[in-house]
Amino acid sequence: MRSTQAIGRLTADPPRRPPAAAGPQTTGDQPATGGARAVDEDVPGAVGRELRELLADRLAGCHGLDPVFARDVAERTARFTRSGGRRIRPRLLWWSLRACGGGDPAQVRLALRTAAALELLQTCALVHDDLMDQAPTRRGAPALHADVAEQYAGAAAGPAAQRLGASTAVLAGDLALAWADDALSGLLLDPGLPRDTAHRLHEVWRVLRTEMVAGQYLDVRGQAVSSGTPARSIRAACLKSALYTVERPLQLGAVLAGADDLTIRTLRRAGRCAGLAFQLRDDLDDLFADPRVTGKPSGGDVREGTPTYPLAVARSLATAAGDQHALGVLEHAMGRADLTDGELAEVREAVVATGARDHVEARIARLTRRCLRHLGEASLEPGAAARLRGLLAEITGTAGQVPEPAAAPRPAAMAAAGTEAGR
Repeated sequence: MRSTQAIGRLTADPPRRPPAAAGPQTTGDQPATGGARAVDEDVPGAVGRELRELLADRLAGCHGLDPVFARDVAERTARFTRSGGRRIRPRLLWWSLRACGGGDPAQVRLALRTAAALELLQTCALVHDDLMDQAPTRRGAPALHADVAEQYAGAAAGPAAQRLGASTAVLAGDLALAWADDALSGLLLDPGLPRDTAHRLHEVWRVLRTEMVAGQYLDVRGQAVSSGTPARSIRAACLKSALYTVERPLQLGAVLAGADDLTIRTLRRAGRCAGLAFQLRDDLDDLFADPRVTGKPSGGDVREGTPTYPLAVARSLATAAGDQHALGVLEHAMGRADLTDGELAEVREAVVATGARDHVEARIARLTRRCLRHLGEASLEPGAAARLRGLLAEITGTAGQVPEPAAAPRPAAMAAAGTEAGR
C-alpha cells in the first residue's frame, strides 16, 4: 500500500507533498527520492555510514569516561557492529519502507537511524549468544569473550582471564543495547515526529526486544532440559528469528512509511512465514553448510545440545519408525562438546536417512509460498516489492525454487486474506 500518513519533518525542510500515484516525489527544486535512490543502490553501505557516525559519537564519550573501558569494551562493541554481517534486518526494514511508498528525506533519516539501532540490538544478541553457547568464533574471528580472554591470558591466571572475557561480553552486549535504545530515543523525542508514528514505532521496538529475549531463553532452556519436540523447537524459532529477524523489521519499515494498518498486518504475516523459513534454513546450514560460508563451526547446535527443528523432527521420525540406530546416534551426539567430525557426519546421515532434511526443506518451501502469497495481497510499489521478494528468497535459500504469484489481487480482496502465517 502506498504511504497514507505523512511522517512529518525532522529538519527545517518544507513539508512534503502528498504521495502521487506514480513518479518521483519532489520537495522544492530537489527530488525528495534522491536520497532514497542512493540508499537503494547500497543499503548495507548506507547503514554502515550511519553506524560510523553514531558510533563515533558514542566512542568519544566512552574515551572521556575511561580509556581502558573504551579500549576493552566500547571499541570492541563498535568494531563488532561495524563489521556487520549481511545486514538482513536493515535491508528488510528499508525495502518494506520503499514498498510502502516511503522515501522522502525525513523517512530516509528515520529509516537509517532505526536500522542502525537494529544492528546494535543484533550486536547485543550475538555477543550474549556466543557467550551462552561458549562459541569460540563469530564471523570467522574470535568471539568477543574469547578475544578478551586471550588478551589477558598473560596478565591473569587461566580461570580469571576466562571470567574476565565472559564478564566483558555481558557488559559489551549491555552497552550495545543501551546504544540501540539511545538511537531510538533520539528519534522518539524529536518534536517533528508525528505522535501517532512515534507511538507505533515505540510499541514495535518495545515488543521486539522482549521477543528476542524470550526466544533466546527458550533456546538455552531447550539445551538444558532437552525439551526437543518439534512444536517447542518451532516456538523458539518463531520468537528468536521469525519475529525479531523478519516480521518486526518489515513492520518498522511500514510504520515509518506511514502505511495503513491493513498493509502492516499483511506484511507482518508475510514476514512471519519468511522468518520461520529463515530460521529453519539456518538450522539446516548449521549441519550441512560449509563453515567457511557461514562463518561459524559446523554442528554447533548439536554440540551445544540445542534441539533445533531438524534435529527434533529427526528424533520424532526415528521414534515413529522404530529406527534405533538413528535414535542412538542422536542421543549420543546431543550436547557433546567434544563431538568428532566423524560423529557429526553420522548425525548428518541420520537426519537425511530419517527423512528429516527433506521434511524441513518442504516446510521451508511451503512457508516461502505463503510469504509470497501474503505479499501479493498488499498493494505495494512494484519495483520495491520485487526487491523485497528477492531479499526474502535470499534469506530463506529458495531463490528460483518457489514460483512468484502471477499478479497481486485487487486491494478490495485484501480484507479476506487468510491469517495462517504463524501456523
